[in-house]
Amino acid sequence: MAKPSIELIDALRTTANRLKNGAYYAWGNHGACNCGNLVQSVTFLTKEEILKYAQSGLGEWTEIAEEYCGDTNTPIDLVIQKLEMIGLNPVDIHNIEYLKDKEVLNALPGGFRWLKRNVREDVIVYFETFANILEEKLISKIEISYKHLLTENEQEKKALQLEMA
Repeated sequence: MAKPSIELIDALRTTANRLKNGAYYAWGNHGACNCGNLVQSVTFLTKEEILKYAQSGLGEWTEIAEEYCGDTNTPIDLVIQKLEMIGLNPVDIHNIEYLKDKEVLNALPGGFRWLKRNVREDVIVYFETFANILEEKLISKIEISYKHLLTENEQEKKALQLEMA
């Protein structure tokens, strides 16, 4: 599963909203498929630019992500690098393109079901569910200390209670 980050959560939600609002979607187009729409949200590249860059790589998004080399600095490698910077890895990219992450599928509203990779509504619910999972994971890692809110007297009382326990 992807590394939770605010940037990734925002990108998934932005992409879902763009798709809900009629953004161009075509699963067979590198610039307008599941990953292509996510890349548009992350990089602000157009679908045409993404398509041009993707054609410098080999195959579909899955193959491009697997063949990624951070040293080449080809345009498509820079795109993959950006996806990795926000928390994705090649397996995540494959799962996004094919809507296959079982953790996401298990968390779908209404329970587990298989989604179709080339159905706009399925992509939207997948992205929204993925964002919700990552947000829950991110929130669970946040520790909040309320100690600074206690008065000095309350702090002393709490310290005594801990000593007595």
